[in-house]
Amino acid sequence: MNKLIVDEMEPVTLVGGGDLCKDDLQWALSMTDCLVAADGGAAHALAQNHLPKAVIGDFDSISPQIMAQIPPERQFRVSEQDSTDFEKALRSIRAPVVIAVGFLGGRVDHQLAVLNTLVQDIGPPCIVLGEQEVIFHLPQQVTLPLAAQETVSLFPMRRVRAHSTGLQWQLEGLVMEPGGQIGTSNRALGPVSICVDGPGLLAMVPRYHLPAVLQALQD
Repeated sequence: MNKLIVDEMEPVTLVGGGDLCKDDLQWALSMTDCLVAADGGAAHALAQNHLPKAVIGDFDSISPQIMAQIPPERQFRVSEQDSTDFEKALRSIRAPVVIAVGFLGGRVDHQLAVLNTLVQDIGPPCIVLGEQEVIFHLPQQVTLPLAAQETVSLFPMRRVRAHSTGLQWQLEGLVMEPGGQIGTSNRALGPVSICVDGPGLLAMVPRYHLPAVLQALQD
């Protein structure tokens, strides 16, 4: 298990080395006071003139030129190969919530690994910012201030039972599981509340709801 490296009372931005949409990093930093880089994400940070508080990973995706710009006391190498850099970083952070940017796009296996990590008990709650949506692991109960006709997608990484209010197709105790029933492309009728009987259900809503999701995961 990783040692605690970053300990913050406010949300943290975590940047990875994947695709980064225009203004993603700056938008996340407008809602947080601390920036952490997972391995090659340090290049994204430095390219936008941000020096991470910590760079965490096995450092197999970071060039010597980038490393030379990171003070040694901010470099935290975690050499074990049984986890991804995303996992290594999350395990090393204590904060109310993490906003993760630069973790989607590119290789599909990397994206699947990120989604798998979200539903594990690893570090703080985490919101992954994508090109069109934000993705997060549903807590036992959440309410979001959505508008009518906005897309709400639910994808189970484990077998779960869920109830809802405010969805066009209500869940009503629906059992969802990998390889079985899923809940993608639902629609909001207005504000949405979802309850689940256990961990394992990912939620996706339009990316402009990042501030609302950030607040909901701290309530």
